[in-house]
Amino acid sequence: MTYFPPPAEELRLLDTELRQLDVRRAHLLARRAWLVTALQQAAAPVAPGWPSPPVPPFPSRRPETTAPGVQNVLLLLGGILLTVAAMVFTLVSWGHLGIAGRSAVLGAVTLAVLGAPVALLRRGLRSTAESVAGLGLALTALDAYALHEAAFTAADGTTYAAAAATVLATLWAVYGTALTALPGTAALRLPRPAALTAAQLPLPLWALAAGGGAHSVTAAALLTAAFDAAVGLRVAQRSVRTVAVGCALVTGGWGAAAAVGLSLEAAGPGEAARAAVLLALAAAVALCVARFAPHPGFVSGGALAGALSGVAGLGGVLRASTPGDWTVPGYLACGIALVGVVRGPEAVRRGVAWASGLVQAGAVLWAAPAVGVTLLGPAARLGHIWSGAPADARAAVTVDAFWPPYAVTAPLLLAAVAVVLATAVPDGEWRPRARTAALTLLCAAVVVAPAALELPYVAALFVPGVTAAALLAHKTRTTAGFALLVSLGLAFLSLATETATLTVLAMLTAMFAGAAWRGRATAVSAGASLVCATALAVAAGAAAGWRPEHIALLVLLVPVVAALVAPRIDDRVTTVVVEAAGAGAGLSAVGLAVLDPPLLALVLALCAVIAAGTAVRPERRRAGYAAVALFVLASWVRLASWQVGLAEAYTLPVTVPALLVGALRRRRDPAASSWTAYGPGLTATLLPSLAVAWGDPGWARPLLLGASALLLTLLGARHRLQAPLVLGGSVLTLDALHELAPYLVQVTDALPRWAPPALAGLLLLALGATYEQRLRDVRRVREVLERMN
Repeated sequence: MTYFPPPAEELRLLDTELRQLDVRRAHLLARRAWLVTALQQAAAPVAPGWPSPPVPPFPSRRPETTAPGVQNVLLLLGGILLTVAAMVFTLVSWGHLGIAGRSAVLGAVTLAVLGAPVALLRRGLRSTAESVAGLGLALTALDAYALHEAAFTAADGTTYAAAAATVLATLWAVYGTALTALPGTAALRLPRPAALTAAQLPLPLWALAAGGGAHSVTAAALLTAAFDAAVGLRVAQRSVRTVAVGCALVTGGWGAAAAVGLSLEAAGPGEAARAAVLLALAAAVALCVARFAPHPGFVSGGALAGALSGVAGLGGVLRASTPGDWTVPGYLACGIALVGVVRGPEAVRRGVAWASGLVQAGAVLWAAPAVGVTLLGPAARLGHIWSGAPADARAAVTVDAFWPPYAVTAPLLLAAVAVVLATAVPDGEWRPRARTAALTLLCAAVVVAPAALELPYVAALFVPGVTAAALLAHKTRTTAGFALLVSLGLAFLSLATETATLTVLAMLTAMFAGAAWRGRATAVSAGASLVCATALAVAAGAAAGWRPEHIALLVLLVPVVAALVAPRIDDRVTTVVVEAAGAGAGLSAVGLAVLDPPLLALVLALCAVIAAGTAVRPERRRAGYAAVALFVLASWVRLASWQVGLAEAYTLPVTVPALLVGALRRRRDPAASSWTAYGPGLTATLLPSLAVAWGDPGWARPLLLGASALLLTLLGARHRLQAPLVLGGSVLTLDALHELAPYLVQVTDALPRWAPPALAGLLLLALGATYEQRLRDVRRVREVLERMN
C-alpha cells in the first residue's frame, strides 16, 4: 500500500527537495556563465604578437560571508553600542543634569527610537528596524530605572521591580502588536519574544513582594511556566513559539526542582502535602504539553516530566509518613506503578516508561553502595587473617568500612527492579538483556541480604556460595563475571576463621572446576578454579603449620595440573588462561620459597621440569627457553647457597646447554651461521672468565683460560667455523697480553726515554713501506674468514 506521510512531514520533505533544487540550479547557472565567458573570449579577435587572454578559472573564489550576514552583524553591534551608551548616560555621566533631567532626556530619546522602526519598515529596512526596536526596548528598561530614582525613591525595591517587569512586558507586547497592525509594515520578530522573556519575572517578584515564602514563589514560577507552555502551543509566530518553549523549559524546570527540594526538606506530612500540590501543578503543566503538543518528541518529554513530578510528589508524602529506611522503596513503588496505571498514545506511554526506568535506575544506584561494601569490604580481612568469627554478617563485611545509612531495604529495591525487568519488558531485542540484568540484580539482592538483615556469619558464607553457583549455571559472560566477583568477596569473607577458609576455598575450587567441565564460561571457570586451588594449597599448608618454603612445594601441584590439563582443552582461549593460571601459581611458589635458597633452587628446578614438559607440545616449543632459564637459575641459586665463588661454575651451566642446542640446530640447518649456533654459548663463559682473569693475580685461571681459548681456536680453524676462531683467538690474545703486561712494563722502564718514540717512528716507516702488502694480506684473511661458516 502507498504510504502518505502527515501534512507536516510532507511539507518538510517538499521544502528539503526545493532547497536542493535551488542549490543545483545555482550551480548550473554559474557553470553556464563560465562557459559563455570562455566561448566569448575564444571567439574574440586577438592582435598578432599578443597572447590570448586567459580563461577565468572555475569556480571563482566565494566570499567567506554573505552580505545579509555582514549587515546583521553591523546592526547588532550598533544596537549594542547605543545601548551601552545609553546606560553610561543614565548611570555614570552625571554632568550638570540631575536624575530628573536625565530621565526627561532619556524618555524623549526613547519615544523617538520606538517610533523610528515605523518609517524604517515602510522603506523596507526590516533588519535596521529590528536593531532600532531592540535599542528602544533597552531604553524602556533604563527609563524604568530612571523613574525609580527620580519619582519613586521611597518605593520598595521588590515591589517596584515587580511592577516595572509587569509594565515592561505589557508595553513590549503592545508595541510589537501595534507595529504589526500598522498598514504597510511587516511584523517585527523581536518585541513579542522580548515581552515573553520579561513576563517570566512578574509573578515570582509579586510573590516575593507579598511576603510569600518558598512555596509561593515556586507556585508563581510554575504558573509562569504554564503560561509559557500555553503560548508555545497556541501562537503561530515561530520566534515567539521558540522563546516560549525555552522559557517554559527553564522556568518550569526551576520550579519543579524547587518543589522537589521542598518535598525532600519537608519535616512533616503537612509540608510534604504542600510540596506535593506544587509537584502536581508541575505534572499538570507537563501533561497538558503532552496532550496538545504536535511533535511526538514533546509529547514523550511532557509525559516524562509529568510522571517524574508525580512520583516526586507522592513519594515525598510517603517519605514524611514512613521511617527513613522506607523512603526509597516508597519512591520506587510509585515509579513501578506508573507503568501499570498510565494509558494513552504510544508517545505518552514511551515517556512514562522512561520515567519509570529512571526511578528504578535511581533505586539501583541507591542500593549500589551496600552491594559494593558487601562484595569489596571483606578485602580488608587480608590484614586480619584468622582473627576469629565476627558477630554477624554486617560486622564481617565492614572490617575497615561503614555500612551505608538507610540501606536495610537494599535487597528489596534490587529484587523489585529485577522482577520488573523480568516481567515488564516485552519480547524482542531487549528481552534477553533484560533477563540477564534481572538475574544479576536478583543475585545482588540475595548477596547483600545477610549483611542488610544482620544474619549470622554462617549465612554470610552460605548465601554468596549458592549465588555464585546459580550465576555460573547461566551461560552469559555478564553472569560469569558477577559470579567471579561474588566468589572473590566470599573468599575474602572466609578469611575470618581457619575452618571457613579451607571449606570455602575447597568449595570454590570444585564449583569452578565443575562449571568448566560442563562448559559454563569455560575460560573464566577454569582460571578461577586454578587460582582457588592455589589459595587452597597455601591455606592448607599454613593450617598444617608448614613454613612458607615448604608450602611452595605444595603449591607446585597447581602448575603440574595446569600442564597436564592444558593439552586436553579444545578452546584456545581457555588453554591460554589455564597456562597463565599455572604460571601464576609457579611464581607464587617461587615467592614463597625465596627466603630459603636451597629450597628455592629445588622449586626453580621443578618449575623448569614443568616448563620442559610443556615444551614437548609442538605449539609450545618456546617454553623450552623458559625451562633452560629456570634450570640455569636453579643451578645459580644452588651454587650461591653453597657459597661457590668461581665464575665458571655459574657460566658453564649456561654454555653447555646453549652449545648443545646450537649443535642440534646446525645438524638440522647446515646453512645456519656459527655465530647464531655457538656465539651465545661461547660468549656466556669466555667473556666473564676473561674479565675475572684480568683481575686475578694467580696463574691457574689465566693458564686454563688460555688453553681453552687455544683449543677453541684450533677447533674453529679445523672445522672452518668463524665464531670459535674469532672468539677463541681474541680471548687468547687478550689473555696473553695480560700475562706479558708486567714484563712489558719492566722493558719499558729499562729503555731510555728516546727509545719509545724512535720505535714508534720505525714502526710507522715499516707500515708505510709495506702498506700495499699488508692490505693484500688483510684481504686474503678476510676471504678465508668469509669462506668459513
